[in-house]
Amino acid sequence: MRRFAFVAAVASLASACAHAPEPAAGPPDYTPIVGNPAPSNARLYANCFRQAAETGSYRRAADGGGDELLLFTCTGASARAFYEALGPWSMEIGSGFKHEGRTHRSTAKVRANMFGVDSCSAADGADHRCVISFNAGDFLDQ
Repeated sequence: MRRFAFVAAVASLASACAHAPEPAAGPPDYTPIVGNPAPSNARLYANCFRQAAETGSYRRAADGGGDELLLFTCTGASARAFYEALGPWSMEIGSGFKHEGRTHRSTAKVRANMFGVDSCSAADGADHRCVISFNAGDFLDQ
């Protein structure tokens, strides 16, 4: 019986932690979010976004569950720089893979599929290409 009481108490505490109360309802806080200076790798993203926007190399993707993304694809020098910078990171986290004759390096491990995964690839050390996801939200389809 004592063991049951202990298990019940632990389960009760775990349940309380997992189901923390919702914050009190109130008016939204419209204070602008203050950011910090971007780290150096932010330039890789910015260069890829810029090139993709200038060349019209972006498309819409949806997961069927309500998430909409814009996929920006860059190539050439900006993609090569991103691909090379991803080398040590991809090796460290184990996010490199080969697919359809290309060597891929991604910013995160692929779980189920490539939805929302930023990655760069190369074919035989050339033809560099990166696909960067941007979470656009519901306004995209309006």
